[in-house]
Parts: sequence; structure tokens; C-alpha cells
Amino acid sequence: MSYSIRPATPADLDAMLALFPRLAAFDLPPRRAPEHLWHGDAELLRAWAAGGAPALLVRVAVDADDLVLGVALVSLREELLSHAPSAHLEVLAIHAAAEGRGIGRALLDSAEDAARAHGAQSMTLHVFANNTRARAVYERMGYDGELLRYIKHFE
Repeated sequence: MSYSIRPATPADLDAMLALFPRLAAFDLPPRRAPEHLWHGDAELLRAWAAGGAPALLVRVAVDADDLVLGVALVSLREELLSHAPSAHLEVLAIHAAAEGRGIGRALLDSAEDAARAHGAQSMTLHVFANNTRARAVYERMGYDGELLRYIKHFE
């Protein structure tokens, strides 16, 4: 399957949103509903498509017919501790039929290049501890686990 990476356009919105359920394609922690993993990201992407999120960089992987196979959303923001220019990977989602073909890596490379071009000195991301597949991909691509987030649910 051949593909290319390009900047997304608002015309890609529905195809990108259709990939968001893939963000919950692992054993979710207790008390987490799948839609909680992408609800906020979907709102962010809709704002971007409407012109209201200029600090969001969006890349898509498309096949020869320009069908969206994957999406990467990156927000430009300060690094949490140093406040240096940085970026945060909000979403990396690949269509199930396109997995294992290097599309995720290519999208992440493109997103990193775009972030660097906008002055980012680093890129962060969040991943659930039990999403071992995603963690392995990020670690192979040079990301280090730095912070742990703990939660206690009150009954």
C-alpha cells in the first residue's frame, strides 16, 4: 500500500474524526469510557478546521486515492517545566487496515519536523501505562517516559 504524508485540510475533518476511536484500541483502565480518550481532541480538531486553533499542526497519511489512512495532531505550547518552546502530540491514529506499514512512524516524523520548523525544541505526549504497543512505538522513536500520572476515583 503506497501512501504519502501531507498537511491536513478542513475537508479531511470527517475522515480524521472517524479514526479517533482507534485511540481506545487497547485494554482501557477501569472507569474509562473509550470516548473520553478522544472527546477533547475532537473538539480541538473541529476548532482547527473552523480556523480557531492556529497553534495546531495537523498531518494526514493518504493513499493514492487521497483517502485518509492516519492522522497526527500536534499543538505548539511551552514545555511544562522549562517553559521552552515545545510541542505536544495530541493524537496519532492509524486506520486498522493500514497498521504495520510504517505510517505511524512517518506521521510522527512529519509532525516532529513541522514542530521543529515552528521553533519547538521538544515534543511531549501522553500514553496510558497499559497501552504497551503504543509505548513500545514511542520508545523506539526516542521518547522517554518522564512523568507518571496517578489517579484515585472517589466513589
